[in-house]
Amino acid sequence: MKKLFLLDAYALIYRAYFAFSKNPLINSKGWNVSAIQGFCNTLVELLTKENPSHIAVCFDTAAPTERHNDFADYKANRQEQPEDISFAVPYIKAILKAMHIPVIEKEGYEADDIIGTIAKQAAAHDYRVFMVTPDKDFGQLVDQNIFIYKPPRMGNTFEIIGVEEVKKRWEIDDVNKVIDILGLMGDAIDNIPGLPGVGEKTAKKLVNEFGTVENLIANTDKLNGKLKETVEQHKDLALLSKKLATIISNVSIEWSEEMLERKAINKEALGEIFQDLEFRTLGKKLIGSDYNITKNNLFESKIQQTDLFGEMIGSPPENNSPHLVAGRSIKNTEHQYTMCDTPERIQTLINKLTHSKSICFDTETSGIDANNAQLVGLSFSTKAHEAWYVPLPENQDECRSILNLFKPILEDEKKELIGQNIKFDMLVLKWYGVSLGGRLFDTMLAHYLLEPDMRHGMDFLSETYLGYKSISIETLIGKGKKQMSMRDIDPIRVCDYAAEDADITLQLKDYFEPLLYKEQSDNLFREVEVPLISVLCDMEYEGVNIDHLFLKQYSDELNSEIIQSEKLIYNLADVRFNISSPKQLGEVLFEKLKIPYKGKKTATGQYSTDEDTLLKLQTEHAIIDLLLNYRELSKLKSTYVDAIPALINPKTGRVHTSFNQAVASTGRLSSAEPNLQNIPIRTERGRKIRKAFIARDHDHLILSADYSQIELRIIAALSEDSNMLEAFRLKQDIHAATAARVFGTRIEEVTREMRSKAKAVNFGIAYGQTAFGLSQTLGISKTEAADIINNYNQKFPGVKDLMEKNIAFARANGYTETVLGRRRYLRDINSRNATIRGFAERNAVNAPIQGTAADMIKVAMIQIQKEFNQHEFKSRMTLQVHDELVFDAHRDEIDTIKYIIEDKMKHALQLNVPIEIGIGIGTNWLDAH
Repeated sequence: MKKLFLLDAYALIYRAYFAFSKNPLINSKGWNVSAIQGFCNTLVELLTKENPSHIAVCFDTAAPTERHNDFADYKANRQEQPEDISFAVPYIKAILKAMHIPVIEKEGYEADDIIGTIAKQAAAHDYRVFMVTPDKDFGQLVDQNIFIYKPPRMGNTFEIIGVEEVKKRWEIDDVNKVIDILGLMGDAIDNIPGLPGVGEKTAKKLVNEFGTVENLIANTDKLNGKLKETVEQHKDLALLSKKLATIISNVSIEWSEEMLERKAINKEALGEIFQDLEFRTLGKKLIGSDYNITKNNLFESKIQQTDLFGEMIGSPPENNSPHLVAGRSIKNTEHQYTMCDTPERIQTLINKLTHSKSICFDTETSGIDANNAQLVGLSFSTKAHEAWYVPLPENQDECRSILNLFKPILEDEKKELIGQNIKFDMLVLKWYGVSLGGRLFDTMLAHYLLEPDMRHGMDFLSETYLGYKSISIETLIGKGKKQMSMRDIDPIRVCDYAAEDADITLQLKDYFEPLLYKEQSDNLFREVEVPLISVLCDMEYEGVNIDHLFLKQYSDELNSEIIQSEKLIYNLADVRFNISSPKQLGEVLFEKLKIPYKGKKTATGQYSTDEDTLLKLQTEHAIIDLLLNYRELSKLKSTYVDAIPALINPKTGRVHTSFNQAVASTGRLSSAEPNLQNIPIRTERGRKIRKAFIARDHDHLILSADYSQIELRIIAALSEDSNMLEAFRLKQDIHAATAARVFGTRIEEVTREMRSKAKAVNFGIAYGQTAFGLSQTLGISKTEAADIINNYNQKFPGVKDLMEKNIAFARANGYTETVLGRRRYLRDINSRNATIRGFAERNAVNAPIQGTAADMIKVAMIQIQKEFNQHEFKSRMTLQVHDELVFDAHRDEIDTIKYIIEDKMKHALQLNVPIEIGIGIGTNWLDAH
């Protein structure tokens, strides 16, 4: 049979947009392209997987429908459409036009009605019809040859929903009853009233008993009490709601097989649009492997001349535009890359570099672990389109001999050294006895400050800002299991790749440097982010000592507890099953043990058994606590206790994490391979893992220095709230002091419950916590939570003023900033859509606080390391975990470095609030707390 796919445009667009709401896809022009990208991804996956013979995309229009005539408040409570979706729709329509996929819309009708009509027409012509939508209401249209094709969520695949699936979902024997259920239960999103007090459960029961809304109304004598009264009083509302929920399937649309037939893509027209949007992967998928981004924006002027709900005013160009080539690349861009593989060429390069004030360089290595990799080569560039590559021999003595020729240049303090993620190169060279001595410029960090929410990889930056497609490393070394080492590649082939990296990085530096000054981020770049590079490099070089024997014992201990936990779970369940299988666990809990299911099923129809679901069920059955305990034990063992020993570097016998400067948009550092910032500390079992982190030898101890409640102190300083400042100046327990004011009692009379509530408010306030959020956190009513927040705002008015001031600043400027000027751009801060605007407002409240805390500890780290280096201490800083610094402290230096660490942490920023540092010392990290 022929296959017709009908796409519910706005349902898919909104779904795509909100899927990226926390991490929106922003291109180099500042456009949020999340909705366009997400919609196109769904479309391309559908075309690839299903290869439909016929297809169409159906849109709503701005005109009122028959439903609005029947009920003036239909969809009245819907929020304004987000601006980024309004921006996206003309692009999506243009993309569909270029792909020759028909866009169907008709004034007075919704996309649902158009889909319903065409689906029925196509089924009558022996088509298998797939309605591509996440909307449950389409269940009423499902028939023998009409299906819902539900888009995937959370990595799942498309789900095909037929008659049997609809009947199971709604617990009915006839899909026609879906409309009656929808009519009785109503729909808050579309503002369909339904029967007052009747939800889905009651609606299903009534429809199964009476068949239809009409039959229910005709048989109210069979009802009792409040329900009878409700149906009799609101029967007209029930009938109206059913009509509003009914998808119209007889819209006057002429059936046309030819119009719906899938046709070839107009690659030139599509290329124009993708160029404008900077879509790389999609371009390669739909246009071809030679597709590349150029820096032309010819289509931009056209796309702005569109009517939101109408056709394009001026079609995208369909001719072979001269600029639609493969883009700039090494194949079509003039360049001079030189292989320096003889003493004469190396000397010529050294002479040139010696007389150059600014040098861009890059290392090629045998792997990506800087603490284990060997140098394969060096590349240099001092002028755009010109670069040199120096291959280095595998013999380490010969390698060091050549490297020593470049050492004076790399260690020259008068030179500027440029790199992309230069910390990696610095760390590799440190193992070869080379310390970078010049002023550093890191293009990755420059872009991170300019656009913290974007990606910062060199290939992405090159295509985005230079319109240049760089050589992919995978073309050299392959990928996956067949990936080779750079050492295995012919140096002649490596030359172009390595030299290009240095050349492109130099060009990116020239692009970003003026922008740093323009955006007033140059001081933060040069005084914080760049000096921090060498600090982190030294920390990664040092690594941390691990007591692997303790971890082995702890692993055995956890394993015994896991086995015991399994036995208890099997006993309560009265069956053996795979506890780690969500499907099997869901069946045991909700079908065998009959525990009431309080969540939503997954996209594949399975029960959710995630932690949030289980926590809500703790009072329902004793097995839940056992399951939560089992999961904690299993995660600790597999993720940390068993994993950490495997990461011990064979060369050093220590674990070397990698600190990421350009990941968290707030400015905080993150840690990877392994992530030592994520070791759980909320439970005793989790904290015990820290016992494995030990001092390097008997001459050292672990010293931990931790900021006390730093974000609350920053709130107090920035808000200048007298009550909060007073509490800190009097060294009161801030949560007890808050509780005393909020609940109107003396601090000595504050109960544990009061303090707990005040603590939740104190920490939630920096994240724009609402009454609903507080009620969920504390398990109290929304009314009580609102009263607590209102009391808090009255007692701490400066804090409320600070939050409002941060939002107002962001509204006026489009960004928020820290004390040191770190910016977080909030493109949705003035959105008409309350949900989108609210998310941006919460970031406006939080980013200056969390970002200032991040800046503060970075400054402290720089100053501490400077003091350590000047005094040539044997002690070393080894870890940074959010607000905490960890040191291998030499026993003879402890008293001296304690003073330095505390002083530098306290005075990293000048704030009008006392800063307290907690310092602990022990033979391991746990004992140092």
